[in-house]
Amino acid sequence: MNRPESDTGRFLPVMETFLSIQGEGAHTGVPSFFIRIGGCDVGCHWCDVKESWNPELHPLTDVETIVRRIPGHIETVVITGGEPLLYPLKYLTDLLHDTGKRIHLETSGSSPLRGDFDWICLSPKKLSLPLPNIYAHADELKIIVFDKTDFDFAMRQARMVRFGTHLYLQPEWSKREKMLPAIIDFIIRHPGWKLSLQTHKYIGLP
Repeated sequence: MNRPESDTGRFLPVMETFLSIQGEGAHTGVPSFFIRIGGCDVGCHWCDVKESWNPELHPLTDVETIVRRIPGHIETVVITGGEPLLYPLKYLTDLLHDTGKRIHLETSGSSPLRGDFDWICLSPKKLSLPLPNIYAHADELKIIVFDKTDFDFAMRQARMVRFGTHLYLQPEWSKREKMLPAIIDFIIRHPGWKLSLQTHKYIGLP
């Protein structure tokens, strides 16, 4: 899926960049600059950014140009996708750290970890499980709940991460009304887990 120009990480197929509020997981409410990289090797049927899957639809962009877009007062940069680990990210993360940014990664863990990150949100998918060595690096485990089979999946995945990793269950957006009662019941019975909601969608942010 990589194109030759992106092999060094100097140029990446960036779908979009935007300034928003982190709406999910452990850093909900934090003002953040998002870098969404095109390309995905998983392809969940419920994905809400299917337009990110094909990297050929997104022009290769010099990452130095991207870094210059980030407002100086914003401390947190979220690298997301698609699946950003399809590409070498150390060139980008080095630039971001040089400008004093805190870097968060959102990944399914299906590709090798490439880059230096301050926070890793691992969101495993049944279609393509994380590589075994990714689990030890996760600061946050976020399981998307589409149906009740995802609770067993969540428990199996929780056994793979290190002690102290934040554990979140998040309803898939189109199933949120149906699955929220079951998620709440599960969390009450398993208090190591916490609820994540896509609060940015509730308040109309990207």
